[in-house]
Amino acid sequence: MKTIAIRTSQNVSINYQVAALYQRVLAFFLDSIFNQIIAVLLTLLILFVLSLFSPSGAEGWLESFEYLLITPLWMGYTLISEVLFKGQTFGKMAMGIRVVRIDGKQVTFMDYLLRWSFRLIDLWMTCGALASIMSSGSPRGQRLGGMVSNTTVVKMNPQLPVALREVLNIDSRSSYEPVYPEVRRFKESDMLLMKQTIDRYKRFQNPAHQKALALLVERAANELQVPVPQENQVGFIRTLIKDYIVLTR
Repeated sequence: MKTIAIRTSQNVSINYQVAALYQRVLAFFLDSIFNQIIAVLLTLLILFVLSLFSPSGAEGWLESFEYLLITPLWMGYTLISEVLFKGQTFGKMAMGIRVVRIDGKQVTFMDYLLRWSFRLIDLWMTCGALASIMSSGSPRGQRLGGMVSNTTVVKMNPQLPVALREVLNIDSRSSYEPVYPEVRRFKESDMLLMKQTIDRYKRFQNPAHQKALALLVERAANELQVPVPQENQVGFIRTLIKDYIVLTR
């Protein structure tokens, strides 16, 4: 599974899994169904309202409404949905995926518009072949519209270097005093390795992962020139990560 690291405005890297091709395809078909249902229901509603006010000319008015209202809404379903639901359509919601910017910024209307406008080439003109090839071959899972708008589609299960609630609780240097100021000598890749190590240890508490955690704690303590903690080693690593976030963001 492809992953992508996106840096937020708080200078925190979030690792997302890029949405798999089958998830995007299923979301597309679900959206096609939802879009058709919405168009049919809207047509029936308009026909019902017109029949109340103009029983004899309802069909003629309906044709006008189809050109002026129903067709534009049908064509713009994806754009309207992603703008209203912050990067998701009903199909994407069902599959647990959404559109995000590669640089971590908020996706703007122009970004959604660019993605939507290239659907003509990515999906319709090539029957989805171009989108499938580019999404599968791109390291970031981007089709042509995604590359132009600097966006991609990811799964809604980001892996944070530290739990989000912990990051949000650290409002400023005044509300949290770092325990190990020397943690600045580490790199961001070191922090990601620490987070991955404790995640794997918590998920698979076997001798191999326990040994990996103990080795990591020992090396980190030696680098910081502090005593190697024998208890609560996970807490020690979490503290290092929190200190790093506060001191470097």
